[in-house]
Amino acid sequence: MGRRARGAGPTSRLLPLLLLLRLARGAAGEPGTDGLDVCATCHEHATCQQREGKRICICNYGFVGNGRTQCVDKNECQFGATVVCGNHTSCHNTPGGFYCICLEGYRATNNNKTFIPNDGTFCTDIDECEVSGLCRHGGRCVNTPGSFECYCMDGYLLRNGSEPFHPTIDATSCTEINCGNPPEMRHAILVENHSSRLGGVAHYICQEGFESPGGKITSVCTEKGTWRESTLTCTEILTKINDVSVFNDTCVRWQMNSERINSKIVYVISVKGQRLDAIESVHEETVKLTTDSRTPEVCLALYPGTNYTVHISIAPPRRSVPAVIGFQTAEDDILEDDGMFNISIFNETCLKLNRHSRKIGSEYMYQFTVLGQRWYLDNFSHATSFNFTTRERVPVVCLNLYPTTDYTVNVSLLRSPKPHSVQITIATPPAVKQTISNISGFNETCLRWNIIKKVDMEEMYLFHIWGQRWYQKEFVREMTFNISTSSQDPEVCLELHPGTNYNVSLRALSSEFPVVISLTTQITEPPLPEVEFFMVHRGPLPRLRLRKAKEKNGPISSYQVLVLPLALQSAFSCDSEGASSFFSNTSDADGYVAAELLAKDVPDDAMEIPIGDRLYYGHYYNAPLKTGKDYCIILRITSEWNKVRRHSCAVWAQVKDSSLTLLQMVGVGLGSVAVVIILAFLSFSAV
Repeated sequence: MGRRARGAGPTSRLLPLLLLLRLARGAAGEPGTDGLDVCATCHEHATCQQREGKRICICNYGFVGNGRTQCVDKNECQFGATVVCGNHTSCHNTPGGFYCICLEGYRATNNNKTFIPNDGTFCTDIDECEVSGLCRHGGRCVNTPGSFECYCMDGYLLRNGSEPFHPTIDATSCTEINCGNPPEMRHAILVENHSSRLGGVAHYICQEGFESPGGKITSVCTEKGTWRESTLTCTEILTKINDVSVFNDTCVRWQMNSERINSKIVYVISVKGQRLDAIESVHEETVKLTTDSRTPEVCLALYPGTNYTVHISIAPPRRSVPAVIGFQTAEDDILEDDGMFNISIFNETCLKLNRHSRKIGSEYMYQFTVLGQRWYLDNFSHATSFNFTTRERVPVVCLNLYPTTDYTVNVSLLRSPKPHSVQITIATPPAVKQTISNISGFNETCLRWNIIKKVDMEEMYLFHIWGQRWYQKEFVREMTFNISTSSQDPEVCLELHPGTNYNVSLRALSSEFPVVISLTTQITEPPLPEVEFFMVHRGPLPRLRLRKAKEKNGPISSYQVLVLPLALQSAFSCDSEGASSFFSNTSDADGYVAAELLAKDVPDDAMEIPIGDRLYYGHYYNAPLKTGKDYCIILRITSEWNKVRRHSCAVWAQVKDSSLTLLQMVGVGLGSVAVVIILAFLSFSAV
């Protein structure tokens, strides 16, 4: 028994195996048992298949050859990227397959970097113009297939290049159109506050003695940054003086023939008198009269018993046909000096004194006391006093007065048997000449300027400020206030909002016209993100709700979701821009950007952000969190304008000992099934 067991041992073990092989070959339909095993000769890139009762070797998909001795890679890209992958692509061959990549300026519709177009994926154009400020200040972005072009917006002028231009290639920029000072017009005066920007209109009025029969004269700031001059001009008005007559012995009256003059006219009346018994002139005088009457008249201080020639004309710049009249005053007794006189205003800051006495050749001394105040300044005063001596009966005295000031002038006659005083008030108009010079901005919201005035004299300045934002149409800020200072180099800092364009009008109340300057404030940090904070411990992270932020301090450009190791939360700087995509890091030890959304893509109510859904958001991959790790989820808002970027951040969630997400659980389940299948196969082999 023992010997038979030893002799039959090897044979008994081989018999079942041989039977199995015979059964296998019989099932495969191979003839005989001595034939060659075809499947054993298949190439490593081939698969054994049964066709028409025979087993043959077929090269795998992506390979070509006889299946046994040769299976070489099939280059799917040889027909061209357009045929294989579609338009705007590049094709990349791999062993047994290939993949496609979108060309620069295009992205795949499945939001992945690579794709195979068997699921309908294709490359679509990226709208680069969705990024604000891409064409720099004043530039307008126009999307093109695979790229973009820049043009200057209305109101801006191209500099250092031509249109269209590309900001990363060209040094071309767009500057705001500013035509500077309007041109001078012959016989015309520039009036009103005008803008030097595109479309700004400068208005002119003709000087005294001139008119524009064709209508209003204007000059417009053009898109070339120059002023387009008016074709209209100011022509001279020639006025004729008619019907000159004498009344009350010393008064003269005349008439005007022009109906085109509505303002006041300055007349020059030249008087020359000679007595019958004298060889030389005894009285020569020139009097000026300002009036808007069509029948002017003036009473002259003439000597009795004297032959007079009166010459009447209009003062320059107006021109007139002059009139001349001659007459003789009546004889009269010489009166004693009674000390009486009166005062009238002559040419705004000049006074005319008219003595009642007809005593010829007497010398008179007058004392002037001048006191001026401004209604809008409590500490302003201008006082002066002087004596004036003359032999003229109707002298004219011009005073050195400040503009926009109310004056009281007291005139007393000295050295007279009968002292007499007369008081008169003068309100000087604002100065036509600009008193503010060298206005400039500093520290973004502050202004400084120089003032042409007397030292240590207080002045009041009126501010009118208008602010607007291009990215927030409903935003309008208007302020009006005034300040007083005696400095010749004033400075003031304004309370301005960030990220705003301002026009500031500044006028010294002693001057008639203001000066205008533009200020642009930089953006500041956007509002802190409004987030619902989650603390997760050994559980799945819920979907996070993203709420849109308000553009209070500047235009919002994008939202970013950042994933950091929890240990780095305290060291994270919101202004840091070093975080990159998940695939650009060798590990996730330093954190990464999981998603980026442009502001225009965020709805007004809210949207959900699932962490770890394996999709691309912008240029960033939303990778699943690793199990058992501690993470910090941060939401960062970015505001960008005028090449300035500002950020604000909020902690959205803290994850400790992270567990599998739903997607990861599905993956793990599939992996477990695969492990079970492999173990079963190995067990069967062992049997």
